[in-house]
Amino acid sequence: MDNEPSTALHTAPKHVKTALRILGGLVFVGLIFLGGVYIGYDNRPAFAKVTGIVHATDPNGGTADFSTFWKAWQLVEQNFAPAKSDTPTVTAQDRVYGAIQGMVASFGDPYTTFFPPSQNTQFQAQIAGSFSGIGIEIGQKNGILTVIAPLKGTPAERAGVKSGDQIIKIDSTVTSSLTVDQAVSMIQGKNGTTITLTLARQGVSTPIVLPIVRNTIELPTVDTEEKPNGVFVIHLYTFSANSATLFKNAMEKYLASGDHKLLLDLRGNPGGYLDAAVQIGSEFIPAGKTIVKEIGKNPKDVTIHTSTGPTIFPQGDKLIILADQGSASAAEILAGALSQNGIGTLVGTQTFGKGSVQQLMQLTSDTSLKVTVAHWYTPDGTSISLKGLTPKIVIPFDSTSKTDTQLQKAIDLFSTQQ
Repeated sequence: MDNEPSTALHTAPKHVKTALRILGGLVFVGLIFLGGVYIGYDNRPAFAKVTGIVHATDPNGGTADFSTFWKAWQLVEQNFAPAKSDTPTVTAQDRVYGAIQGMVASFGDPYTTFFPPSQNTQFQAQIAGSFSGIGIEIGQKNGILTVIAPLKGTPAERAGVKSGDQIIKIDSTVTSSLTVDQAVSMIQGKNGTTITLTLARQGVSTPIVLPIVRNTIELPTVDTEEKPNGVFVIHLYTFSANSATLFKNAMEKYLASGDHKLLLDLRGNPGGYLDAAVQIGSEFIPAGKTIVKEIGKNPKDVTIHTSTGPTIFPQGDKLIILADQGSASAAEILAGALSQNGIGTLVGTQTFGKGSVQQLMQLTSDTSLKVTVAHWYTPDGTSISLKGLTPKIVIPFDSTSKTDTQLQKAIDLFSTQQ
């Protein structure tokens, strides 16, 4: 009997079995509950996810202390007194958007921007081409909103806006705290409505106030004209999706003209598509030669855009590229590529210096970030972003003359070239 196993080790009393079943059920229900809590917690709004953060890892090393941020949040929430009882309420989400805008602004790059819902809608319409405005390209120069160029045939050009004008006010809003994209959103609007720009212009002692009526903007691309003594002029106004095709048509007119002197006028050209600049450059520059270098966050992250050829510009023909402070972005890429590959001579005045690449990144369904992800460098390594391009021959623009003396002086240079 002593060698037989005890049944007490294998069979629990009935009341113990019942207790274990109840306990197991409670554990199972508890796990389901905790799982639901976790899923709900993980899918809570972004605002709720960050409210408990005190320290966060900084990718550049160390930690970011959020305790100061939350202390400021609480102090403002507890103490802020609106100017009037009917002042619109600033929601917690509005404050989150404001915090993101402040964080983005801390990088000091005028082209890196956060778009909250209202601005995001406007920007999406802008890049889709369905917008109306006054027809100016603007950027920041020395921290000041500056006109890169008024586009040809637009309300801004007709009203007298000039390249280099500094925008002091848009209607009654002082622009000192506006980003480029915020200013663009304010300038755009419905056809037929009026916007007033207050401008500062070099050589003019008092501000210039220009009321301008908005209209649908149709971007001009290419004009051609023949001048005496075998000079053919191509005016290229922008680098749009169809610029390369239209420019090729202009080049065919040049080749058919029998002229052997080409003046490429890039004044007031604010740029546009990189691909258009590469395709146009490829008509002049032998295949495989560098048109522009693109360098990202890592200095070793270099993309070299080269000519695809074949060239159609006849060897032995003369080329002059005319640029000014309104020449930016893709216009600077093309001017730098042609001049530094020895194809033509760059003349005019210093270009604008807009040599950065932006990428649009979706944050949520109704917000986005536009981030500078790279910068452009000319074939010899000159940074377009830092100061633009310096012409080999400086030809200032004479604003007092009724004729285009800058263009004529550039044409006259053909007679001095060997």
